[in-house]
Amino acid sequence: MLASIVKHNVNLLAAAFALTAVSYGLARFAFGLLLPQIRTELSLDIGTTGWIGSSAFVAYCIGVCITFALNRVCSPRALAFAAGLASTIGMVIITLSTSGVVLGVGVALAGLSTGLTSPPLATAVSLQFDDAHRPKANAIINAGTAAGIVFSGLASLIAFGGWRELYILFAAISCAVAVWVLYAVPTGHERTASEPISFAIFKRPGMLALCTGSFLMGLSSTAIWTFGGSLLRDEFNFTQTDIAWIWVALGLAGITGAMTGVFVQQFGLVRVHWISLAGMAAGMIGLSFTSVSVAFAFISVALFGASYITSSGAFLIQGIRLLPDRPDLGLGIPFLILAAGQSAGSPLFGALLTGWGVGIALPVFAGAALLSGCIRPWHSADNAFVAP
Repeated sequence: MLASIVKHNVNLLAAAFALTAVSYGLARFAFGLLLPQIRTELSLDIGTTGWIGSSAFVAYCIGVCITFALNRVCSPRALAFAAGLASTIGMVIITLSTSGVVLGVGVALAGLSTGLTSPPLATAVSLQFDDAHRPKANAIINAGTAAGIVFSGLASLIAFGGWRELYILFAAISCAVAVWVLYAVPTGHERTASEPISFAIFKRPGMLALCTGSFLMGLSSTAIWTFGGSLLRDEFNFTQTDIAWIWVALGLAGITGAMTGVFVQQFGLVRVHWISLAGMAAGMIGLSFTSVSVAFAFISVALFGASYITSSGAFLIQGIRLLPDRPDLGLGIPFLILAAGQSAGSPLFGALLTGWGVGIALPVFAGAALLSGCIRPWHSADNAFVAP
């Protein structure tokens, strides 16, 4: 049954996967991979880069709020195209940056694209897939992040340190994907999406736990997403080539996130939720042992990648189950709160790293991931059935 539904919507799934890969994997998370080179050329300190990294997550929150506001008047196709356009322009600005201020503008605009990406894609999936198959379709699209990370790592190996050239390439790909979504994403509106947003939605059972867990998960993740490359270079003397290979390992492991729907069906949402967040914590703790063996870097970052994509997929499924009448909000709210946590986490980790060192900063942020794993909705989001 799923195979038949996917066959009839393969262009939508492929375009949505590609847009996710571009906006998340290239426009947003490639910054952590290329940050060591950017810092050197623009003479940026770790505190400044923390705030610049935070701008992407703040812009993401703004982007999600924009989609909530415009979802009533704009089609999923229009919003998805806007995401591709923002990604393209943001990465062009990054390419042209000569100071931290200009870089921050480009990073923020690139981050805005991610906020514009997920809600309209969730609405598009809700239009084309039935209730039973939406979680798996959304999980497949969500795994596009990992594919983008793999591509950015491999491209970095070929570019030999040319981060500006890489961002030109990424911008060109983003432009092509933006055109693609004009032909692949439906123009229709979901009936329930026409209802205005009410803050009463946060009073629904399970929403407080969902938002708290999402915030802590997002906060903890910035230890790797924003500072992973810098930690490997500054703390453990890795070359940029080594960092690129580790980024590839992170992305390849993250592709397992496409199986989140299957994992939830087989093991239940509660177990997937806890194991994935424990895996993120273990990855962060393991990275601190890189001085013992370089194998710890590859294993730890790969574990983090697989766990992060799976965890974000689990939050996505939780949100959609808690808000079945508003799939755009069911996806958008947990991702919005997750990004709010990342906005706070990036400068906080930079401050901890500067003041206390990696030996304190990584365990503290790993603890935030573990705490997130202990907070989950004990309602229908745990028990709803996912069809094969």
